[in-house]
Amino acid sequence: MLVDLNDLLSGEFDRKTKTLILLNFNDASPKAVKEIKELGKANGLREIEKWNISMVLSSLKGYASKLKDGWTLTSKGKKHLEELKIIGKSPIIIHHKNLSEQAKKIKSQYVQDFINEAIISLEYKLLKSAVVFSWIGAISTIYEFIVKNELSDFNTEAKRRLPKWKTASNIDGLTRMKEYDFLQVVEGIGIIGKNTKNELESCLKLRNSCGHPSTLKIGENKVAAHIEILILNVYKPFS
Repeated sequence: MLVDLNDLLSGEFDRKTKTLILLNFNDASPKAVKEIKELGKANGLREIEKWNISMVLSSLKGYASKLKDGWTLTSKGKKHLEELKIIGKSPIIIHHKNLSEQAKKIKSQYVQDFINEAIISLEYKLLKSAVVFSWIGAISTIYEFIVKNELSDFNTEAKRRLPKWKTASNIDGLTRMKEYDFLQVVEGIGIIGKNTKNELESCLKLRNSCGHPSTLKIGENKVAAHIEILILNVYKPFS
């Protein structure tokens, strides 16, 4: 990544574009003026020492915005870099479309509501919210499938693994089980395979990390990978 950034900053771009490139570095996380200067110098842009970065940033109206933690690219700024072929399309833009298409195929309104929340979160780049809501939509999709098709087998396996399990007759009953245990039972009755279960466990861990107060930071690629797993292994086969 450092080599790529060095190459970009050595290109024939103007001051504003190079500042946008620096803002885009590391998943476009917010950056303070001092951090932008240091990042530029560390990657060969020595003339940035003479720039009035604050003035450059203020001139990027519509392309960058100032947040509490620093400056960040706007969607217009990213689109500008995409048009210059400096960066590729954001992975979450691709999955926003995929998720939207999948939502249309889901008949359950309450499941659709969760997916729509995830879609809105992607639109506004609320990454942790997108992780949480896409997971809730996915687990709810499996709940519905179990209730309609495999409830008896599920209860039998659940009772075998968890002797204190009270027989579930609807989705509310299924939600009494911890989601980790739920995945083990679903795999136990052959609804999903071991590898799929392992990937969904990883998605669950990310969901838990994003759904509780923590210092965890995630980027667009992480969210895109999370949603891709859910689309391919839950939404498509179970909707």
